[in-house]
Amino acid sequence: MKKIIISFVLFFGLMTTQAQTGHEIKINLKNCKDTIAYLAFYQFDKLYISDTCKKVINGNIVFKGKKNLDKGVYFLLSQAKGSYFDFIIDEQSQKQQINSDKSNLLENLTAVNSKQNQNFFNYIRFVTSKNKEFEGFKKSINEQKKSDSTSLLTKEYKVLNDAILDNDVNCIAQNKGAYLSEIINLKTDKVAKDIPKASNGRPDSVFAYNYYKKHFWDGVSFLDDAMLRNPFFTNKIKQYFNTVVVQQPDSVCVEIDRMMLKTKQGTKMNMLLLAYFTQTYEIPKIMGMDKVFVYMVDNYFKTGKAKGVYDESVIEIIINRGNTLAPLQLGKTAPELYMIDIPAHDKIAKMGFDTAKTSEEITKIYYSNKPEIEKTYVSLSSIKADYLILLFWDVDCGHCQKEVPKILEIYHDLLKEKKDVKVFSVYTQNEFEKYSKYIIDNKLDWINVYDGVHINDLKTKYDVVTTPVMFILDKNKVIKAKGIGSEAIKSIITQMEKEYSKK
Repeated sequence: MKKIIISFVLFFGLMTTQAQTGHEIKINLKNCKDTIAYLAFYQFDKLYISDTCKKVINGNIVFKGKKNLDKGVYFLLSQAKGSYFDFIIDEQSQKQQINSDKSNLLENLTAVNSKQNQNFFNYIRFVTSKNKEFEGFKKSINEQKKSDSTSLLTKEYKVLNDAILDNDVNCIAQNKGAYLSEIINLKTDKVAKDIPKASNGRPDSVFAYNYYKKHFWDGVSFLDDAMLRNPFFTNKIKQYFNTVVVQQPDSVCVEIDRMMLKTKQGTKMNMLLLAYFTQTYEIPKIMGMDKVFVYMVDNYFKTGKAKGVYDESVIEIIINRGNTLAPLQLGKTAPELYMIDIPAHDKIAKMGFDTAKTSEEITKIYYSNKPEIEKTYVSLSSIKADYLILLFWDVDCGHCQKEVPKILEIYHDLLKEKKDVKVFSVYTQNEFEKYSKYIIDNKLDWINVYDGVHINDLKTKYDVVTTPVMFILDKNKVIKAKGIGSEAIKSIITQMEKEYSKK
């Protein structure tokens, strides 16, 4: 399926204004052979080049400009666009000197006139050393091939991770009020230490989860765009919405609203979060979560809250996309289809549908023959079955040629199991001879139909942009599954069978 492309470049017109005292970042990188270097920065899940030093001489690099740089984590890029190291730029460090040696970047990294960056470098060195300790321990354990290696690794990981967490807490306290404190706080999980026992005598997992969720965003300001400009914020957003929030559309929508209310409309924080949620849930990884996208369209795009994030033409595209997906949500009754089957083809062909060249000609033929056409319809609602597989496919589609035989085999298996299942197979094109030959050659003994009179806009009605597209409906034509592959059919029907048994 085609995905709406969201361009983050749109947001650069709203850079935060600062006092124009200028910046001068001097870097002395021994053993560096580059003649060009780049100053880049993080912003949400993207990386951008902020400045270029076109004359690097003997590792001496200078980035200088009349404007202050926005507060955030920046990094030095090599001539080949490889990253050397990260460092912080804020209001107090617009002019600073950093030294290192390319032969051992991290060990030699020093900030001459920025205590915050020196603390940052020390922090990175500490975390790196603990990671190396763990990797060394893991290598040693693997070489010894001990039977309790998993237990030993778990214990060692906890010891080293606890050391990192303690160091995080100390760094946050020691750098209070500085940007370094804020970004370490971003990456640090807020876990409960004194967890009470549950009735089974084990630590209360519900208490631990509620504490973790409640304190997840402690100390994070959604009013400060600088929170976007580091490598930790995006991962924290993903972690929260993928692992902390219950993976159910209504729960996600509630959390999105709560987060968006913490931002101020017109800021980059507001804009980038809105763009991220819209993009993420348009085509989600979990079936049914596109309900979140529809919610975003209804509550942010149709209400004008997306103005400034996108231009009017893009907003219109997104709203139209939301309108297409809204009737196709899980739990909705499937939109009606009026199709033509193979036996009715000759009658339709005589009316002139196969040879019509324009939409106007098709419309004229349709209204001239409307009563007779309506007698030939095979409607979706007329099909009675406990389990109805609605399949949109094309003869020339390579993926369809692989999936259709699999679906046919599964269909026959279900029939052998005495399941009341039917397949409403919709050919999406109009090359009838090719279509009918494929059905005969491949023995597709299910309900074969196509849009012979061009009355169904499959793209708008069922979001059929590519093929195959498959839905599973219950006996009331309610959508129970969509966008699935053949491998999921049996498990979904088994789940539906359990639901029927409870009623």
